[in-house]
Amino acid sequence: MQVTETLSDGLKRGFTVTVPAAEIESKRTARLKEVGQSMKLPGFRPGKVPMSILQQRFGESVQGEVLEQVVSEATRTLLDERGLRPAMQPKVDLVSGSEPGSKEDLKFTVEFEVLPEITIPDLSDLSLVRLKSEVNAETVDKALNEIASRQREFEKVEEDRPAATGDVAVVDFVGKVDGTAFEGGSADDVSVELGGAGFIPGFAEQIEGMKVGDEKVITVTFPADYGAEHLAGKEATFDIKLKELRRPVEAKIDDELAKKLGFDGLEQVRELISKQVGQEYEQLSRLRLKRELLDKLAEKTDFEAPPGMVDAEFSQIWNRIEEDRKAGRLDEEDKDKDEDTLRADYRKIAERRVKLGLLLAEIGRVNNITVTQEEIVHAVRAEASRYPGQEQAVFEYFSKNPQAVDGLRGPIFENKVIDYIVELAKVEDKDVTPEELAEMPEADV
Repeated sequence: MQVTETLSDGLKRGFTVTVPAAEIESKRTARLKEVGQSMKLPGFRPGKVPMSILQQRFGESVQGEVLEQVVSEATRTLLDERGLRPAMQPKVDLVSGSEPGSKEDLKFTVEFEVLPEITIPDLSDLSLVRLKSEVNAETVDKALNEIASRQREFEKVEEDRPAATGDVAVVDFVGKVDGTAFEGGSADDVSVELGGAGFIPGFAEQIEGMKVGDEKVITVTFPADYGAEHLAGKEATFDIKLKELRRPVEAKIDDELAKKLGFDGLEQVRELISKQVGQEYEQLSRLRLKRELLDKLAEKTDFEAPPGMVDAEFSQIWNRIEEDRKAGRLDEEDKDKDEDTLRADYRKIAERRVKLGLLLAEIGRVNNITVTQEEIVHAVRAEASRYPGQEQAVFEYFSKNPQAVDGLRGPIFENKVIDYIVELAKVEDKDVTPEELAEMPEADV
């Protein structure tokens, strides 16, 4: 194998590789003979099929198989011998000698970007602040009130009075667009909570003031991001008939409510709420600590990010931005920016993510941080638990899609590296209120 360097510009590398035609022919002949050993053809004993027939039937496919093997092995040898670590999959182009039976040497080009030289900063020199918040009785009481609200029952309103906020109106309705009833827009005996969420904006509000037996036509506009595209952003009318009013009967917060929920008593519910809220606070605290850690590491990433990796990361970000823009979901701070400004801003974010990802990967590599099979299995089980009744389908999906497993491995690896760095860093704990903990910005990476 002969290798000639053709490009060395920053992180970009290019080579022309030549493999003797005799080597290609030798591998090709050996593979054809291997195929012939198992081939059954009338008039020939196993393993005795003439090479000319094997060539005729399998020459093209075997040539492709051999070329793929040779190019892969030659590229791997090139990288190993020169100590090069490509940032992404190398780009390979065949130049000559790739046709079956060719007498020319195989020549191909390979181009790629190498990973930059990464100097790991002194992690023990990092100073971080970990925000912590305790679960107080007021928070638990608030959660209990919300639970009680969801468990409340409703009784029929007997007096003749208008519907008001907090009532549940039982209605029949017929929805129309441009005067024509549309599919899925009509229903009977529907319960609508006045002042609650779940209906088209303006729908429940216009029922307020109606009395049982009243009929009314209301006008609403479907949101621009409404699930049914043929209705999104359109104005519609609804013929409403109010059939019954119900009012809530507040549930008492006592042991009976706890037993209704499947617990022994109210104290057990309070303990569970406190534990769950505490876990939420811990997750928020970790997110904020991670953000501060990544911000400080970003200041120490003085190496060049491979342009191809930045392009790929930016492409993923920009696709999401385009989807959000079409659906009217752009962040407030982005809505008034022109496209050039938006692209520049998000390219900086893409570059930051790539650099931090490479730095974390290098810290993990140097310190032998790996993801175990047990951790992958645990992650798959956790993912399957999100789809009750479909667990087996989820397991099969991951068993057949290695890329999906890699999608689980990445976050596990990153979290283990973050934990490793936090252990080395100087971390000061600071007590804050739950509100202060929730106000802190989330991580970009």
